[in-house]
This record gives sequence, structure tokens and C-alpha cells, in this order.
Amino acid sequence: MPKGSEIRKADYPIDKLFLDRWSPRAMSGESISEEELMTLFEAARWAPSTYNEQEWRFIYAKRGSADWDRLFNLLMEANQVWCGNAAVLACAVSKKTFTKNNKANPVHTFDCGSAWENLALQASIMGLVAHGMAGFDYEKAKIELNIPDDYKVEMMFVVGRHGKKEDLPENLQEMEYPSDRKKVSEFIFEGKFRI
Repeated sequence: MPKGSEIRKADYPIDKLFLDRWSPRAMSGESISEEELMTLFEAARWAPSTYNEQEWRFIYAKRGSADWDRLFNLLMEANQVWCGNAAVLACAVSKKTFTKNNKANPVHTFDCGSAWENLALQASIMGLVAHGMAGFDYEKAKIELNIPDDYKVEMMFVVGRHGKKEDLPENLQEMEYPSDRKKVSEFIFEGKFRI
């Protein structure tokens, strides 16, 4: 499997870990150890959060476990096609209010995203696949995973060991490479927003 830094080129000096992280779909079906899994969640633990709220929560299942089907059946069919070879399937949720006063937390989603990014970068460093998804039934997830009303379902993701792209359906094989990004000048604005 190619490293992103072998294909992608940054316009400004950054650590290659940002270039190496990408979202493959091809996984081998091999399991990951409990220590590897907890290392990923440990990385998520250290994400920045407003008032140190740490509002992210992760519900996960290992492939072959009693809980796997509950999470797997939340996925759209197009994602089920390739997620079957993942070692772990998880759902990320965030607490919508502050614990100390129950007031609305306007950045709960942002902070949960920071925790996911830490986890994804750690997976890349460890040579694992981590692929986030929006293609699942959010309402069903809330019910099936027993998520309280004070929490928002944010995303699902898989973790696994790299597999062969040839094992993916043909249409997915074409997308199995580290994609490029917009130029910095396309998403930054000095002083005010511009179209």
C-alpha cells in the first residue's frame, strides 16, 4: 500500500504524517490487538476540547464479536461491501451540552472531530487503516446504540489492517489511492470571507 507522502506533495513544509494519512478501503480481515485498539483511543483522549469537556464518546465492536452486527447493520449497503474486512467498526458521538451547567456547547461536533483526527493520525503512524463514514442510518444508530438525547451521532469509522485493492469491487479499486487537496489559497481569507 503506498504511503501518502510518496504520492502527495505539500506546497509548504509540514510533517509527512499529514501526507501519509489517507482513507483506504481495502482491509485484510485480520484482527488488531486490544493494545493497538486502546492506543488509538488513547490518541483520541488527548485531543483539544473547549473547557477540557472531552465531549467525544466511541461505541465500537470487533469483527466476530456479539456486537458487530448491531453496528454493521447501520451502514448503507455501499459501505457494507468493503467494511466487512475491518477489524473494528465504531460510531463517534458527542455530548451537546456542558457537564458543569447543562448549557449548549456550540463546538461539541468540532471537538469530537479533533478526537477522530487524533485517532486517524495514530492509526496511520501504526500502519493501520482508519476510514471515516457518513453513509449510515443516523436515527437507527441513536436507537440501536442506546445513545441519550443529550448526545449527537457524528460519524462511523472502521479500523483494520491494510489489504489488497484487488479484493475490492472494481469501482472502489479506482478510488484506492491517496487523494490530493485544494490549494491553501482556496480556503483561507485574510480579514473577511470571499467567494
